[in-house]
Amino acid sequence: MKTRRTIRAYSDQIVENSLLNELLTTACRASNTGNMQAYSIIETRDPNQKNALAPLHFNQSQITQASVVLTFCADFNRFGKWCSFRKADPGYANLQALTYSSIDTVILAQAFCDAAEAKGLGICYLGTTTYNALQICEVLELPKLVLPIVTVTVGYPTSTTEPLTNRLPLDGIVHHETYQDYNREDIDKIYAETEALPENKHFVEINNKETLAQIFTDIRYTKKDNEYFSKTFLNAVCQQGFHIS
Repeated sequence: MKTRRTIRAYSDQIVENSLLNELLTTACRASNTGNMQAYSIIETRDPNQKNALAPLHFNQSQITQASVVLTFCADFNRFGKWCSFRKADPGYANLQALTYSSIDTVILAQAFCDAAEAKGLGICYLGTTTYNALQICEVLELPKLVLPIVTVTVGYPTSTTEPLTNRLPLDGIVHHETYQDYNREDIDKIYAETEALPENKHFVEINNKETLAQIFTDIRYTKKDNEYFSKTFLNAVCQQGFHIS
């Protein structure tokens, strides 16, 4: 785990169905709320479907290059139908149900990624899934109470020598007993190594910014984009039948 890398470039080698099913079976052993398994996984191999998904993930190349694209969805359609067919009244079209099914979906996705990497496969999380969730619902023909949460590309890596990305020191993340808020000195210490990396200094220079933080606020994850995609995701949540009030 300490040496894992995100893989965005894949060889032409196919991830066989037998291996994929083994990994998915393993992943479904992950913890979930009430053993309801309120999630579904859409497996995409067809090039036409990959091409349809690609622009919804801002045409990241790994979508079309990967052997398999997996879209992990919160799903109360299946469980709700089971309840209805068994003379039970489901009450899961709400924020609380969506919250824990989304958490369980991410746990499932991470369990799959751990299992896949242990078998020598490369994976890449796509954080763009919730940006265009409604369009993804249309491409994947997701019914009501099914919502895409995260996408993972899977394949055999062309290289495993990419440099490791840095992480913040543990002292900047772990709080003992209660949350200890940060002062200016704490922040300077926590982000010192990240800000000192040559590649990050280069990002700041070529983008004509003063600080690395401005790369995030002004370019990568802007307030304007966050507010826009918040609205589009909320629209997808409501369109898929989850009542938020």
